[in-house]
Amino acid sequence: MAEISWKKGGCHCGAVAFEVQTAEEIELLECNCSICCMTGFLHLIVPKSQFRLVRGEGILTTYTFATHSAKHLFCSCCGIKSFYVPRSHPDGFSVNYRCLEGFDFTSVITTPFDGRHWGKSAAKLKPLES
Repeated sequence: MAEISWKKGGCHCGAVAFEVQTAEEIELLECNCSICCMTGFLHLIVPKSQFRLVRGEGILTTYTFATHSAKHLFCSCCGIKSFYVPRSHPDGFSVNYRCLEGFDFTSVITTPFDGRHWGKSAAKLKPLES
């Protein structure tokens, strides 16, 4: 059984802080859609039950585009999107791996995701497990 623990993360200025419960061996998605390419977001997708916002709810700004399904949440002070509600998993959160503290995982696998062709690619995604 994989070791599971809470990891801390947040934005650049520290106004937003969160914790995410995840295994020590993780798989990240590297998406090639327009917003992910521009921001360098590496997706660690977790169910809502494995995410908790510690600080900054009132400072978050929401941005949506195209279908307006994804809720991109940015720190209004420093502009960093450390997590958001993804279109692919509206019942969870996508955490930016690069916004986590420590990077103390035993294994990190990065898998490409073709976000430019979202419809075909999203159909292949695994559902979240709580």
